[in-house]
Amino acid sequence: MKPAVTPQPWAGLRTLTAARIGLGRAGASLPTTAHLAFQQAHAEARDAVHMPLDVGALLAGLRALGEAPFPVQSRASDRASYLQRPDLGRRLSEASATTLAALRAAPADLAFVLADGLSALALQRQALPLFTALRERLLAEACWSWAPPVVATQARVALGDEVGALLNARCVVVLIGERPGLSAPDSLGLYFSWAPRLGLVDAQRNCISNVRPEGLAPAAAAAKLHALLREARTRQLSGVALKDEQDDRAPGLAGAPLMQRLAAG
Repeated sequence: MKPAVTPQPWAGLRTLTAARIGLGRAGASLPTTAHLAFQQAHAEARDAVHMPLDVGALLAGLRALGEAPFPVQSRASDRASYLQRPDLGRRLSEASATTLAALRAAPADLAFVLADGLSALALQRQALPLFTALRERLLAEACWSWAPPVVATQARVALGDEVGALLNARCVVVLIGERPGLSAPDSLGLYFSWAPRLGLVDAQRNCISNVRPEGLAPAAAAAKLHALLREARTRQLSGVALKDEQDDRAPGLAGAPLMQRLAAG
């Protein structure tokens, strides 16, 4: 009897990538195992979009590091509004803006915004390891200052520019859950803007994406982000004018697995 599943000649490539290749064929359809795996991945991606952020746990984790974080919210009052009105997620609520304005102090080098974005799961899993690794690097240089970290809900990337401006920071770094994919529901994105202010566009920001153990590991991402922040401070800019020239030369990346180095590039 013929086997139910027709073998694929490139099935061995599946050991090198999370992409859905070499799945086989059962008649004119996918094998049952591959079909069920796809449905599970789709469900995980949908769950990641709608799962609420455990703000209390994240605040507690930051306090354990010696930080004094505080929560804020965008103008999107709930998840439905956030998904339907991206513009509302780019601005702070009036109450949050008032709170931050009252905290305005002497200029700091950095402001950190930990935002749920489109995957609170990503922020919950990757933010503290990334922030811890980056914080250790900043403390080791003893020449960086930063404002108390902000934990933002129903937030988009541009919310960070308003936060940075209100906190009088020279640069804002946004850690945000990326849009889930069918192989990565927990991928974190890092964005930073020099001289944050309302009205900045994407070309004025730098981005490091796919931060997760299976992609660019948090420690390696911290090394890359630290190197870029140093260059941004030296040149007083961010965005398309600031190129990532670290790659494998960045500490923490040289010995990274192949898939991490590919993600970093």
